[in-house]
Amino acid sequence: LARLESYEEARRVLNEARQAIPTEHSIWLAAAKLEEANGNAEMVDKVIKRGVKNLARHQVTLTREQWLEEAEVAEQSGAPETCASIVRHTVGAGVDEEDRLKVWRDDAHTLVRRGSIQTARAVYAVALGAFPAKEALWRENAQLEKAHGTRESLELLLKKAVRYCPQAEVLWLMAAKEKWLAGDVDGARAVLKESFKANPNSEEIWLAAVKLEQENNEPARARSLLDRARSMAGTERVWMKAAKLERELGAVERERELLDAALEQFPAFDKLWLMRAQLAERIASGGESGAADADRAQHPRTLYRRALELCPHSIALWLNAARYEERQGVVSAARALLEKARMRNPRCAELWLEALRVERRAGADKISGAMLAKGLQECPRSGVLWAEAIAMEARSKQKSKVADALRKVDDDPRVMVAVAKVFWYSRRLDKARNWFNRALALDPDLGDTWAAFYKFELQHGSEATRQKVLERCLEADPAHGELWTSVSKDVRNARLKTEQILPLVAALVEN
Repeated sequence: LARLESYEEARRVLNEARQAIPTEHSIWLAAAKLEEANGNAEMVDKVIKRGVKNLARHQVTLTREQWLEEAEVAEQSGAPETCASIVRHTVGAGVDEEDRLKVWRDDAHTLVRRGSIQTARAVYAVALGAFPAKEALWRENAQLEKAHGTRESLELLLKKAVRYCPQAEVLWLMAAKEKWLAGDVDGARAVLKESFKANPNSEEIWLAAVKLEQENNEPARARSLLDRARSMAGTERVWMKAAKLERELGAVERERELLDAALEQFPAFDKLWLMRAQLAERIASGGESGAADADRAQHPRTLYRRALELCPHSIALWLNAARYEERQGVVSAARALLEKARMRNPRCAELWLEALRVERRAGADKISGAMLAKGLQECPRSGVLWAEAIAMEARSKQKSKVADALRKVDDDPRVMVAVAKVFWYSRRLDKARNWFNRALALDPDLGDTWAAFYKFELQHGSEATRQKVLERCLEADPAHGELWTSVSKDVRNARLKTEQILPLVAALVEN
């Protein structure tokens, strides 16, 4: 009846209904929704609060779960204030104090899964009111706002979050990133400047500030920040980023000085040795015209030898040292290095993979096949080796090899990509797509999978399917993969975005 009347008449009807049936909770909820529908937001909370107390006085007890269901109904009917008020006054009912955090987080997770976003948001508000210093709660709420809220609501939440959790680096970084994504570079700088006050020795915050300046083509600012970072938070990563910046700027002498100084402090950090040896390779090949005599005196082979003595378990160093020898035409030295590497690092599939590829590039196909068999014997569940085994098999026998691989390892994305390629070759396109999607579901961070899928769509898909793969790749923002990193970490590609890297890597995919 109240729904059919004017506002004033509806209020009168509901008041009479409350007096006539004081034990009916739905009357109080209808009254709150009426106030909300008529713009009286401040009255909503008063009505719900009085309703809960009145029902308790008449010994009407709804369970916490029933109240949450009513909050969801209010959300679905377009009454978010009523929804939030119901949660605020009932979500703690019957919950022991020591269990509140766990129970409320579980409530929020369940509500999100059900699509009741406003109700989940209200639960997080109550939880954060009781536990304002819990970083994990702020992070979960921020993820909720990022997925379902507005940019303004997320920024407001993060502003509150860093006030209550000033040492939570990830919250500061999220706040700065949202400013940057909104095009407010000065705002992002201001957030990071504030974060330095609370976290002066934070490696992550210093590096985020550097990245912001690099992305906005401010190398002088980035260099100045890195100079300060080395004195305030002089970790191996900070030194490495400083050297990388100089490499991108073509400042060979400064890059060498930074790497040599860093290696004195962090002699067991393999990535610094790798950069130093690669610099020596570029200089030796004549690729760095600005190199001084001191730079030219360092031979790559000598550097790799010293590096491997200090970092004998760095697979990346062994692989790069072997590849250097192979590029110099000394295949026997590459073989010897890889054999020594396998002795120092047994059951390493990547070393077996490189060894068999060295033999294949040298034209020794039989030895390459023998290497593969030995590798699979030592690493029977290696996805990279089984994927290589499928690729090396004759096309007419690949299906049999696929069956062997899937019996041994059915949860590796590289095997799934190899299976997708088999269907690709035989032009069973729907099956190929299915296997690519299965691989991406397992590991969306593997850039090589995205590149292979993109190349497949370039050859056999439509503009719509290609665009869909590109959009999904941008969302995943992959960072790993043999081919992917060979492009993304190339100094010439330092400023390229994911959408520019993807087609370059796709061009390298063999099919």
